[in-house]
Amino acid sequence: MRRSGLLTAFFALAVGIAVAFGASAAQPQPRAHVYLLRGLLNIFSLGMDTLAEELKRRDVDATVHSYGDWQTLADQAAADYKAGKEAPIILIGHSLGADSVMEMAAYLGRKGVPVALVVPFDCIKSCTASDNVAHVLNLTHSGTYAYVRGGPGFHGTLSNIDVSSDPDIDHINIDKSPRLHARVVAEVLAVVGNHKSAPTKNRNGADARTARPATLPEQGGLKQNANNPASPPHKPPAGTQSLHTEEIPN
Repeated sequence: MRRSGLLTAFFALAVGIAVAFGASAAQPQPRAHVYLLRGLLNIFSLGMDTLAEELKRRDVDATVHSYGDWQTLADQAAADYKAGKEAPIILIGHSLGADSVMEMAAYLGRKGVPVALVVPFDCIKSCTASDNVAHVLNLTHSGTYAYVRGGPGFHGTLSNIDVSSDPDIDHINIDKSPRLHARVVAEVLAVVGNHKSAPTKNRNGADARTARPATLPEQGGLKQNANNPASPPHKPPAGTQSLHTEEIPN
């Protein structure tokens, strides 16, 4: 009788361990999602489609949408993030789509959702980065008017990449530039790679899954220290982030 009781207890313990392990193994891991937003009329920003395909070939989930859908997309992204299905969140847009990804990031911030990377291709208006964004890579052909600046509470890294000196790039085709695509792909892969690594803290105490790497991959001879953006010669106004501006070589 005693032996039978021990066998029953052992069997029950084994089943319990197997069920617990199976539940843990079946728990889906959050997956990075890149949202790409086209600009006016949904037909002038086909570089977003090309960039999405480049990312998909590297096993990164990337979806392309109209700029007008940003709030619906943000609501779904917030729900998926809070359900543990989606992270990190990356936003990329061109023209009106660039303005929209900045609005989408701020809207997600009001919902308590972090955004790992925002890449606007030539914003139409001047924008500020919200405090839930880890890194902004602003690609602009419009000069200082379209530079992104840090908004209240912003403590991420911010780079304004000015390509206005390149005669082959304008507002219509900036989203299709192979050089800029290479830079953006490298940035996205850096974020996704950090997310897949162990959730350790970097030297600044930030979560390594969403923090920018100390040194970004080189593209076209350009090397950037993302955690130490260059400061301007004057002190920026209170509540704003020091700007890091640069040009990408032709």
